[in-house]
Parts: sequence; C-alpha cells; structure tokens
Amino acid sequence: MPASTSSSLPRALALAYALLVAYACLHPLTGWRDSGLPAFDWLWAPWPRYFIVEDFLFNILGYLPLGFLFAAALPQGWGMARTLAVATVLAGLLSFGLEAAQNYLPTRVASNLDLGGNIAGALVGAMLGARWGGALFGPQGRLQRWRAQYVIGGRSGEAGLVLLGLWLLGQLTANDLLFSSGDLRSLLGIPAPLPFSPERFIAFDTALTASALLAVGLFARCMTRSANPAPVLLVLGLGVLAKTLATWTFFEPAAPLAWLTPGAERGMMIGAALLLPCLLLPRYAQHALAGAGLLLATALVNLIPENPYLPYNQQLTSYSNFLNFHGLTQLVDSLWPYLALAYLSALGLWRGERLASPAHPRRRHL
Repeated sequence: MPASTSSSLPRALALAYALLVAYACLHPLTGWRDSGLPAFDWLWAPWPRYFIVEDFLFNILGYLPLGFLFAAALPQGWGMARTLAVATVLAGLLSFGLEAAQNYLPTRVASNLDLGGNIAGALVGAMLGARWGGALFGPQGRLQRWRAQYVIGGRSGEAGLVLLGLWLLGQLTANDLLFSSGDLRSLLGIPAPLPFSPERFIAFDTALTASALLAVGLFARCMTRSANPAPVLLVLGLGVLAKTLATWTFFEPAAPLAWLTPGAERGMMIGAALLLPCLLLPRYAQHALAGAGLLLATALVNLIPENPYLPYNQQLTSYSNFLNFHGLTQLVDSLWPYLALAYLSALGLWRGERLASPAHPRRRHL
C-alpha cells in the first residue's frame, strides 16, 4: 500500500509554523552586515559565560511543535525510526540555517547552545508526532473527524484553520487590548492621532471589542458547515484564554483578568448581543458583516489613544526570546485582519461561483 498522508493540513501547519519561527529568529530583519568573523565559528564556541535557563527552555519548547508537525506531515506508512530521523533533520537544518543567518545580524548572536536546544525540542516533538500524529491527522483521527463534521472542506477550510490559529497567536501580544488586531500604527512607529482621556479610551475600547468580537465570530462561522454555534464559541473562548495567559505572563501574575477593562466588558456584552442573531443570517450576509466588522475594528485600533496604564513586565525584556516572541506576535497581530479580508473575499467569490453554477440551481438564493 502506498504511503501517503490523508490530509494536507499538517503540511500547511508545519509550513506556517516554520515561517513564524524564521521570522522570530531573525526579528527585526534589519542591519544585515558581515562581522568579519568566520561564518561557522559559533559552532565550536565554548560554553557561554552567562547561561539563561529560560532562554534554553524557550528554544526547546519553540521547536517541539515544529518537530510534531513535521512528523505528522510525513507519510504515515513510514516507520518510527525513519519519521523521527527525517523530522528531526528537517527541523535541525532549519535551525542551523537560521543560526547561521543570525551571524549577520548585529542584534542577534548565533549559538551552538540554541541549536542544540532546538534540535532537542524537535526530537521530542517528532517522537510525539510519530506516535500520535496519525491519531490526530489521519483519516479517522480526531482532528480529521472534527474538521469533516464542522469545517468546510478543501484548501479553503485548511487556510481558514491556519488563519484562526494565527489570530489566537496574535492574542498573545503583550501590549494589546482584547481581540484587537491590525495595529499598523505601532508596527510603523506612528504616534497616536488622539490624546488620551478616560472617556474617549473607554468609548473606543467598547466599540473596538464589540466590532472585533462580531468580526471574528462571523469569520469562524463563514468556514463552518452548520449553524451550530459551538465552534464559534470555542474560538472566542480560546481567544479570551490566550489574552488571559498573556496578561498573567506579561502584566500581572496576581491579576490575570486585568485585560477586562470597562470598555472590554461593555464591548463583549454588545458584541455577543450582535453576534448571536447574526449567526442565523444567510451566508452572504455573514460574509459582508464579517468584512465590515474587520474594517471597523482595524480602523478603531489605529485611532484609539495609547493606554498609559498597561506597561508590560520590563523584567522580561532581559530574555532575548521574549523579544523574539513579542516581535512575532506583534507582526501576526498587525497583519491578520488584512489576510482575513483577503480570505473572506476569495471564499465569497468561490462560493458565489458555486451557487451560480448550473450544478447548484436550487441553492442560488441560500
């Protein structure tokens, strides 16, 4: 029997995660120069004088999902040893290439210790992927059954799942408000156009949270098969958990719900009240409202005044991997609504063509 994977989803996830790792490792991608040192001297460097355990653990944890996805994306007919070897080598080659490239960035330091941690994390992840990847992504795997039941098929369904995963990653940005995304102002270093006042900030925060909740909820609905609200509520619930985790880690460990500002609280109530009836609307109306909500939320996040009461934990800036992670989540969070709008446009065109085709005459007015 030919060895083959049953779904391209693990390959899409592996590619997306590899690109995210590459960006995080090379952030901020500026100041490239030749240091004048041999390109691979870092491979034989002695044990570093200052060793930060947190950085080393971050390297292991960062490459563990990559090893898992690489192993899950390989043909299921391969044996355990072959899958482990290929997945670990692929992750190791990626890590080696990125460490070598860091040698030409003045803000980065190539390290054989980082390379070792990355390979160790990839090996552990590959072991897990070789053992349980088929049970998750295989023809009868749990994720595959869940996707077949709830998510539209084909590349459009896979792209939608990847985008939702990126949205959840963006919610881990250290200095963002609940559900906010598309902040090009911070990415480009543009000052806030409006001065801060409590009343103005609360009003903007309320409108931003409500429009973003409506947009993300309808975005999730546009890629599901049935009117069951469970997947939509799951996505929004995971977004709240991600923001709680970010607040607990980067702001106040004793107050993980500090993100629940008066504006966020009101916005969630208004957004939920708007979302529930919208889940019963026709598909074309949900597409239009999702796009409108994304445009409104993106405009608001670029107009809202800076909040001076949300400084993140400055101690974390001593860890280089925190800066990598923050730069990565900030980029994903800034670009996500534009990618989501492109996806909704493509999905709407594809569905419109199907509904207008002779093969689906009775569905023309759904």
